[in-house]
Amino acid sequence: MSIPLLQHDTVQGLKAPGGAARRVASWVWPCDKPNSRHWVVCVHGLTRQARDFDVLAQALQPHARVISIDAAGRGHSDWLEDASGYHVGTYVADIAQLLMQWRTAHPEAIIDWVGTSMGGLIGMALAAQPTFAPRRLVLNDVGPVLEWTSLKRIGDYVGKNPSFDNEDQAVAYLASISASFGPHTPEQWLALSRPMLRQRADGRVGLHYDPKIAHPFEAMARAASEEAARQAISAGEAALWAMFDAIECPTLLLRGADSDLLSRVTAQAMGQRGPRARCVEFAGVGHAPTLVAPDQVQAVCDFVLAP
Repeated sequence: MSIPLLQHDTVQGLKAPGGAARRVASWVWPCDKPNSRHWVVCVHGLTRQARDFDVLAQALQPHARVISIDAAGRGHSDWLEDASGYHVGTYVADIAQLLMQWRTAHPEAIIDWVGTSMGGLIGMALAAQPTFAPRRLVLNDVGPVLEWTSLKRIGDYVGKNPSFDNEDQAVAYLASISASFGPHTPEQWLALSRPMLRQRADGRVGLHYDPKIAHPFEAMARAASEEAARQAISAGEAALWAMFDAIECPTLLLRGADSDLLSRVTAQAMGQRGPRARCVEFAGVGHAPTLVAPDQVQAVCDFVLAP
């Protein structure tokens, strides 16, 4: 089994700090079958990074090439000079460019998409456009309706830029804010957390992302009232539903049974309109399944590897 290879692709549009050309990083897991045409593109959630998909990639590697992308400002991708660009529209534009580059170089590729939370919203936007639509789409605990309580919970910690004396403290912190991921062994928490950490210039341990990715949440917090923020979120739901309804590819929806971001009502509606997503729920898990547990990995593999 091969190890993942880190690659960088230059994208047009918003610049890196100092006005430099900006690069987006991807981890590529080569397929064990050199002639395989099957690719699976994976994109993480808001504060996460590409190595979240290591366990899934290892399961898929005998059958497909897996490419896991760091969104702008995360992991090994460049940060943005203009923090107002940290939104889904930028990430969609970036990855659309990558898909065009990859499909030009590999026109034979058959591409599927696995997106967790924010990565699922990016996948929805691309899947709604015939030019970029994957063959199959996996949405991990996300849909057109984003519950306010979950957004508020996430907003309480995103962008806070904590630092720690050592790795153990950092891992404990990440496990504490990620309790909704469900039960994991200490070894699993360590594997999920290590790629999230960076050594800072002062010798302390920090997180991998630009704290300014919190810009949209700060804007929400500056709303005149909680009700105004809720109304702004609701106003975007119609656009998200229209996007979802435009999707034609087979779609699998994964949901943590205790999710506070994707309600069961929304999941049921997603099964009745647009691509009529098939939903698989995981007991004892909230937002979002990490695709580490065997049943979660198997659900994705069965879907994307089906004939």
